[in-house]
Amino acid sequence: MDTLSIIKSSKIIAIARGIYGEDLLEASLALYNGGVRAFEVTFEQDKAHVRTTDAIAQLSEKLPDDAAVGAGTVMDCEQVQIAHNAGAGFIISPNTDPAVIERTKRLGMVSIPGAMTPTEIAYAYSRCADIVKVFPAGVLGIEYFKAVKAPLKHIALAAVAGITTSNIKEFYDAGAIAFGISSSLYLKEAIIKKDFAKVTDAARAFYDSLKE
Repeated sequence: MDTLSIIKSSKIIAIARGIYGEDLLEASLALYNGGVRAFEVTFEQDKAHVRTTDAIAQLSEKLPDDAAVGAGTVMDCEQVQIAHNAGAGFIISPNTDPAVIERTKRLGMVSIPGAMTPTEIAYAYSRCADIVKVFPAGVLGIEYFKAVKAPLKHIALAAVAGITTSNIKEFYDAGAIAFGISSSLYLKEAIIKKDFAKVTDAARAFYDSLKE
């Protein structure tokens, strides 16, 4: 299955922010056991990128073949390139930068730029984004998402930030095809305590909510 198909099938993209090494691998495998198949490792803009690229490479190597690993908070073409070199299959940004989208597509990766307004969403789509990330979805709210999606039914939208087990089904019913979720999946306290069964349960809870 190609990367875009994996993302659409998984629906949930687990966002790893500031988690590395064995903790990241074990938590990601726990999420995989809970049904997640798409994993995003974010760049930290104020720090060296080697930890991010090492994490992408680790997950790309260690997760099963039906998982997709990508980079998040990608702000420039250099980060696109080094993420690709590390094995990333998709690129996610908080904003829409046409140069980032172009480089992503040229390298054969899935492009998921961030946008908020209808103008930004339509512009990202016109630059050949595969999915447009509506951000921050939870702050904007479900009514905003519905209103924006109505005239933009032809554009694949992901809802990112503020997605919970209580609202994920509403966003799904409103037309979101994917969801970016971070701390509600990569549970900090559970990871510290090595309680990875709790991480698996967190993933299952989101999928259970989608089925309701």
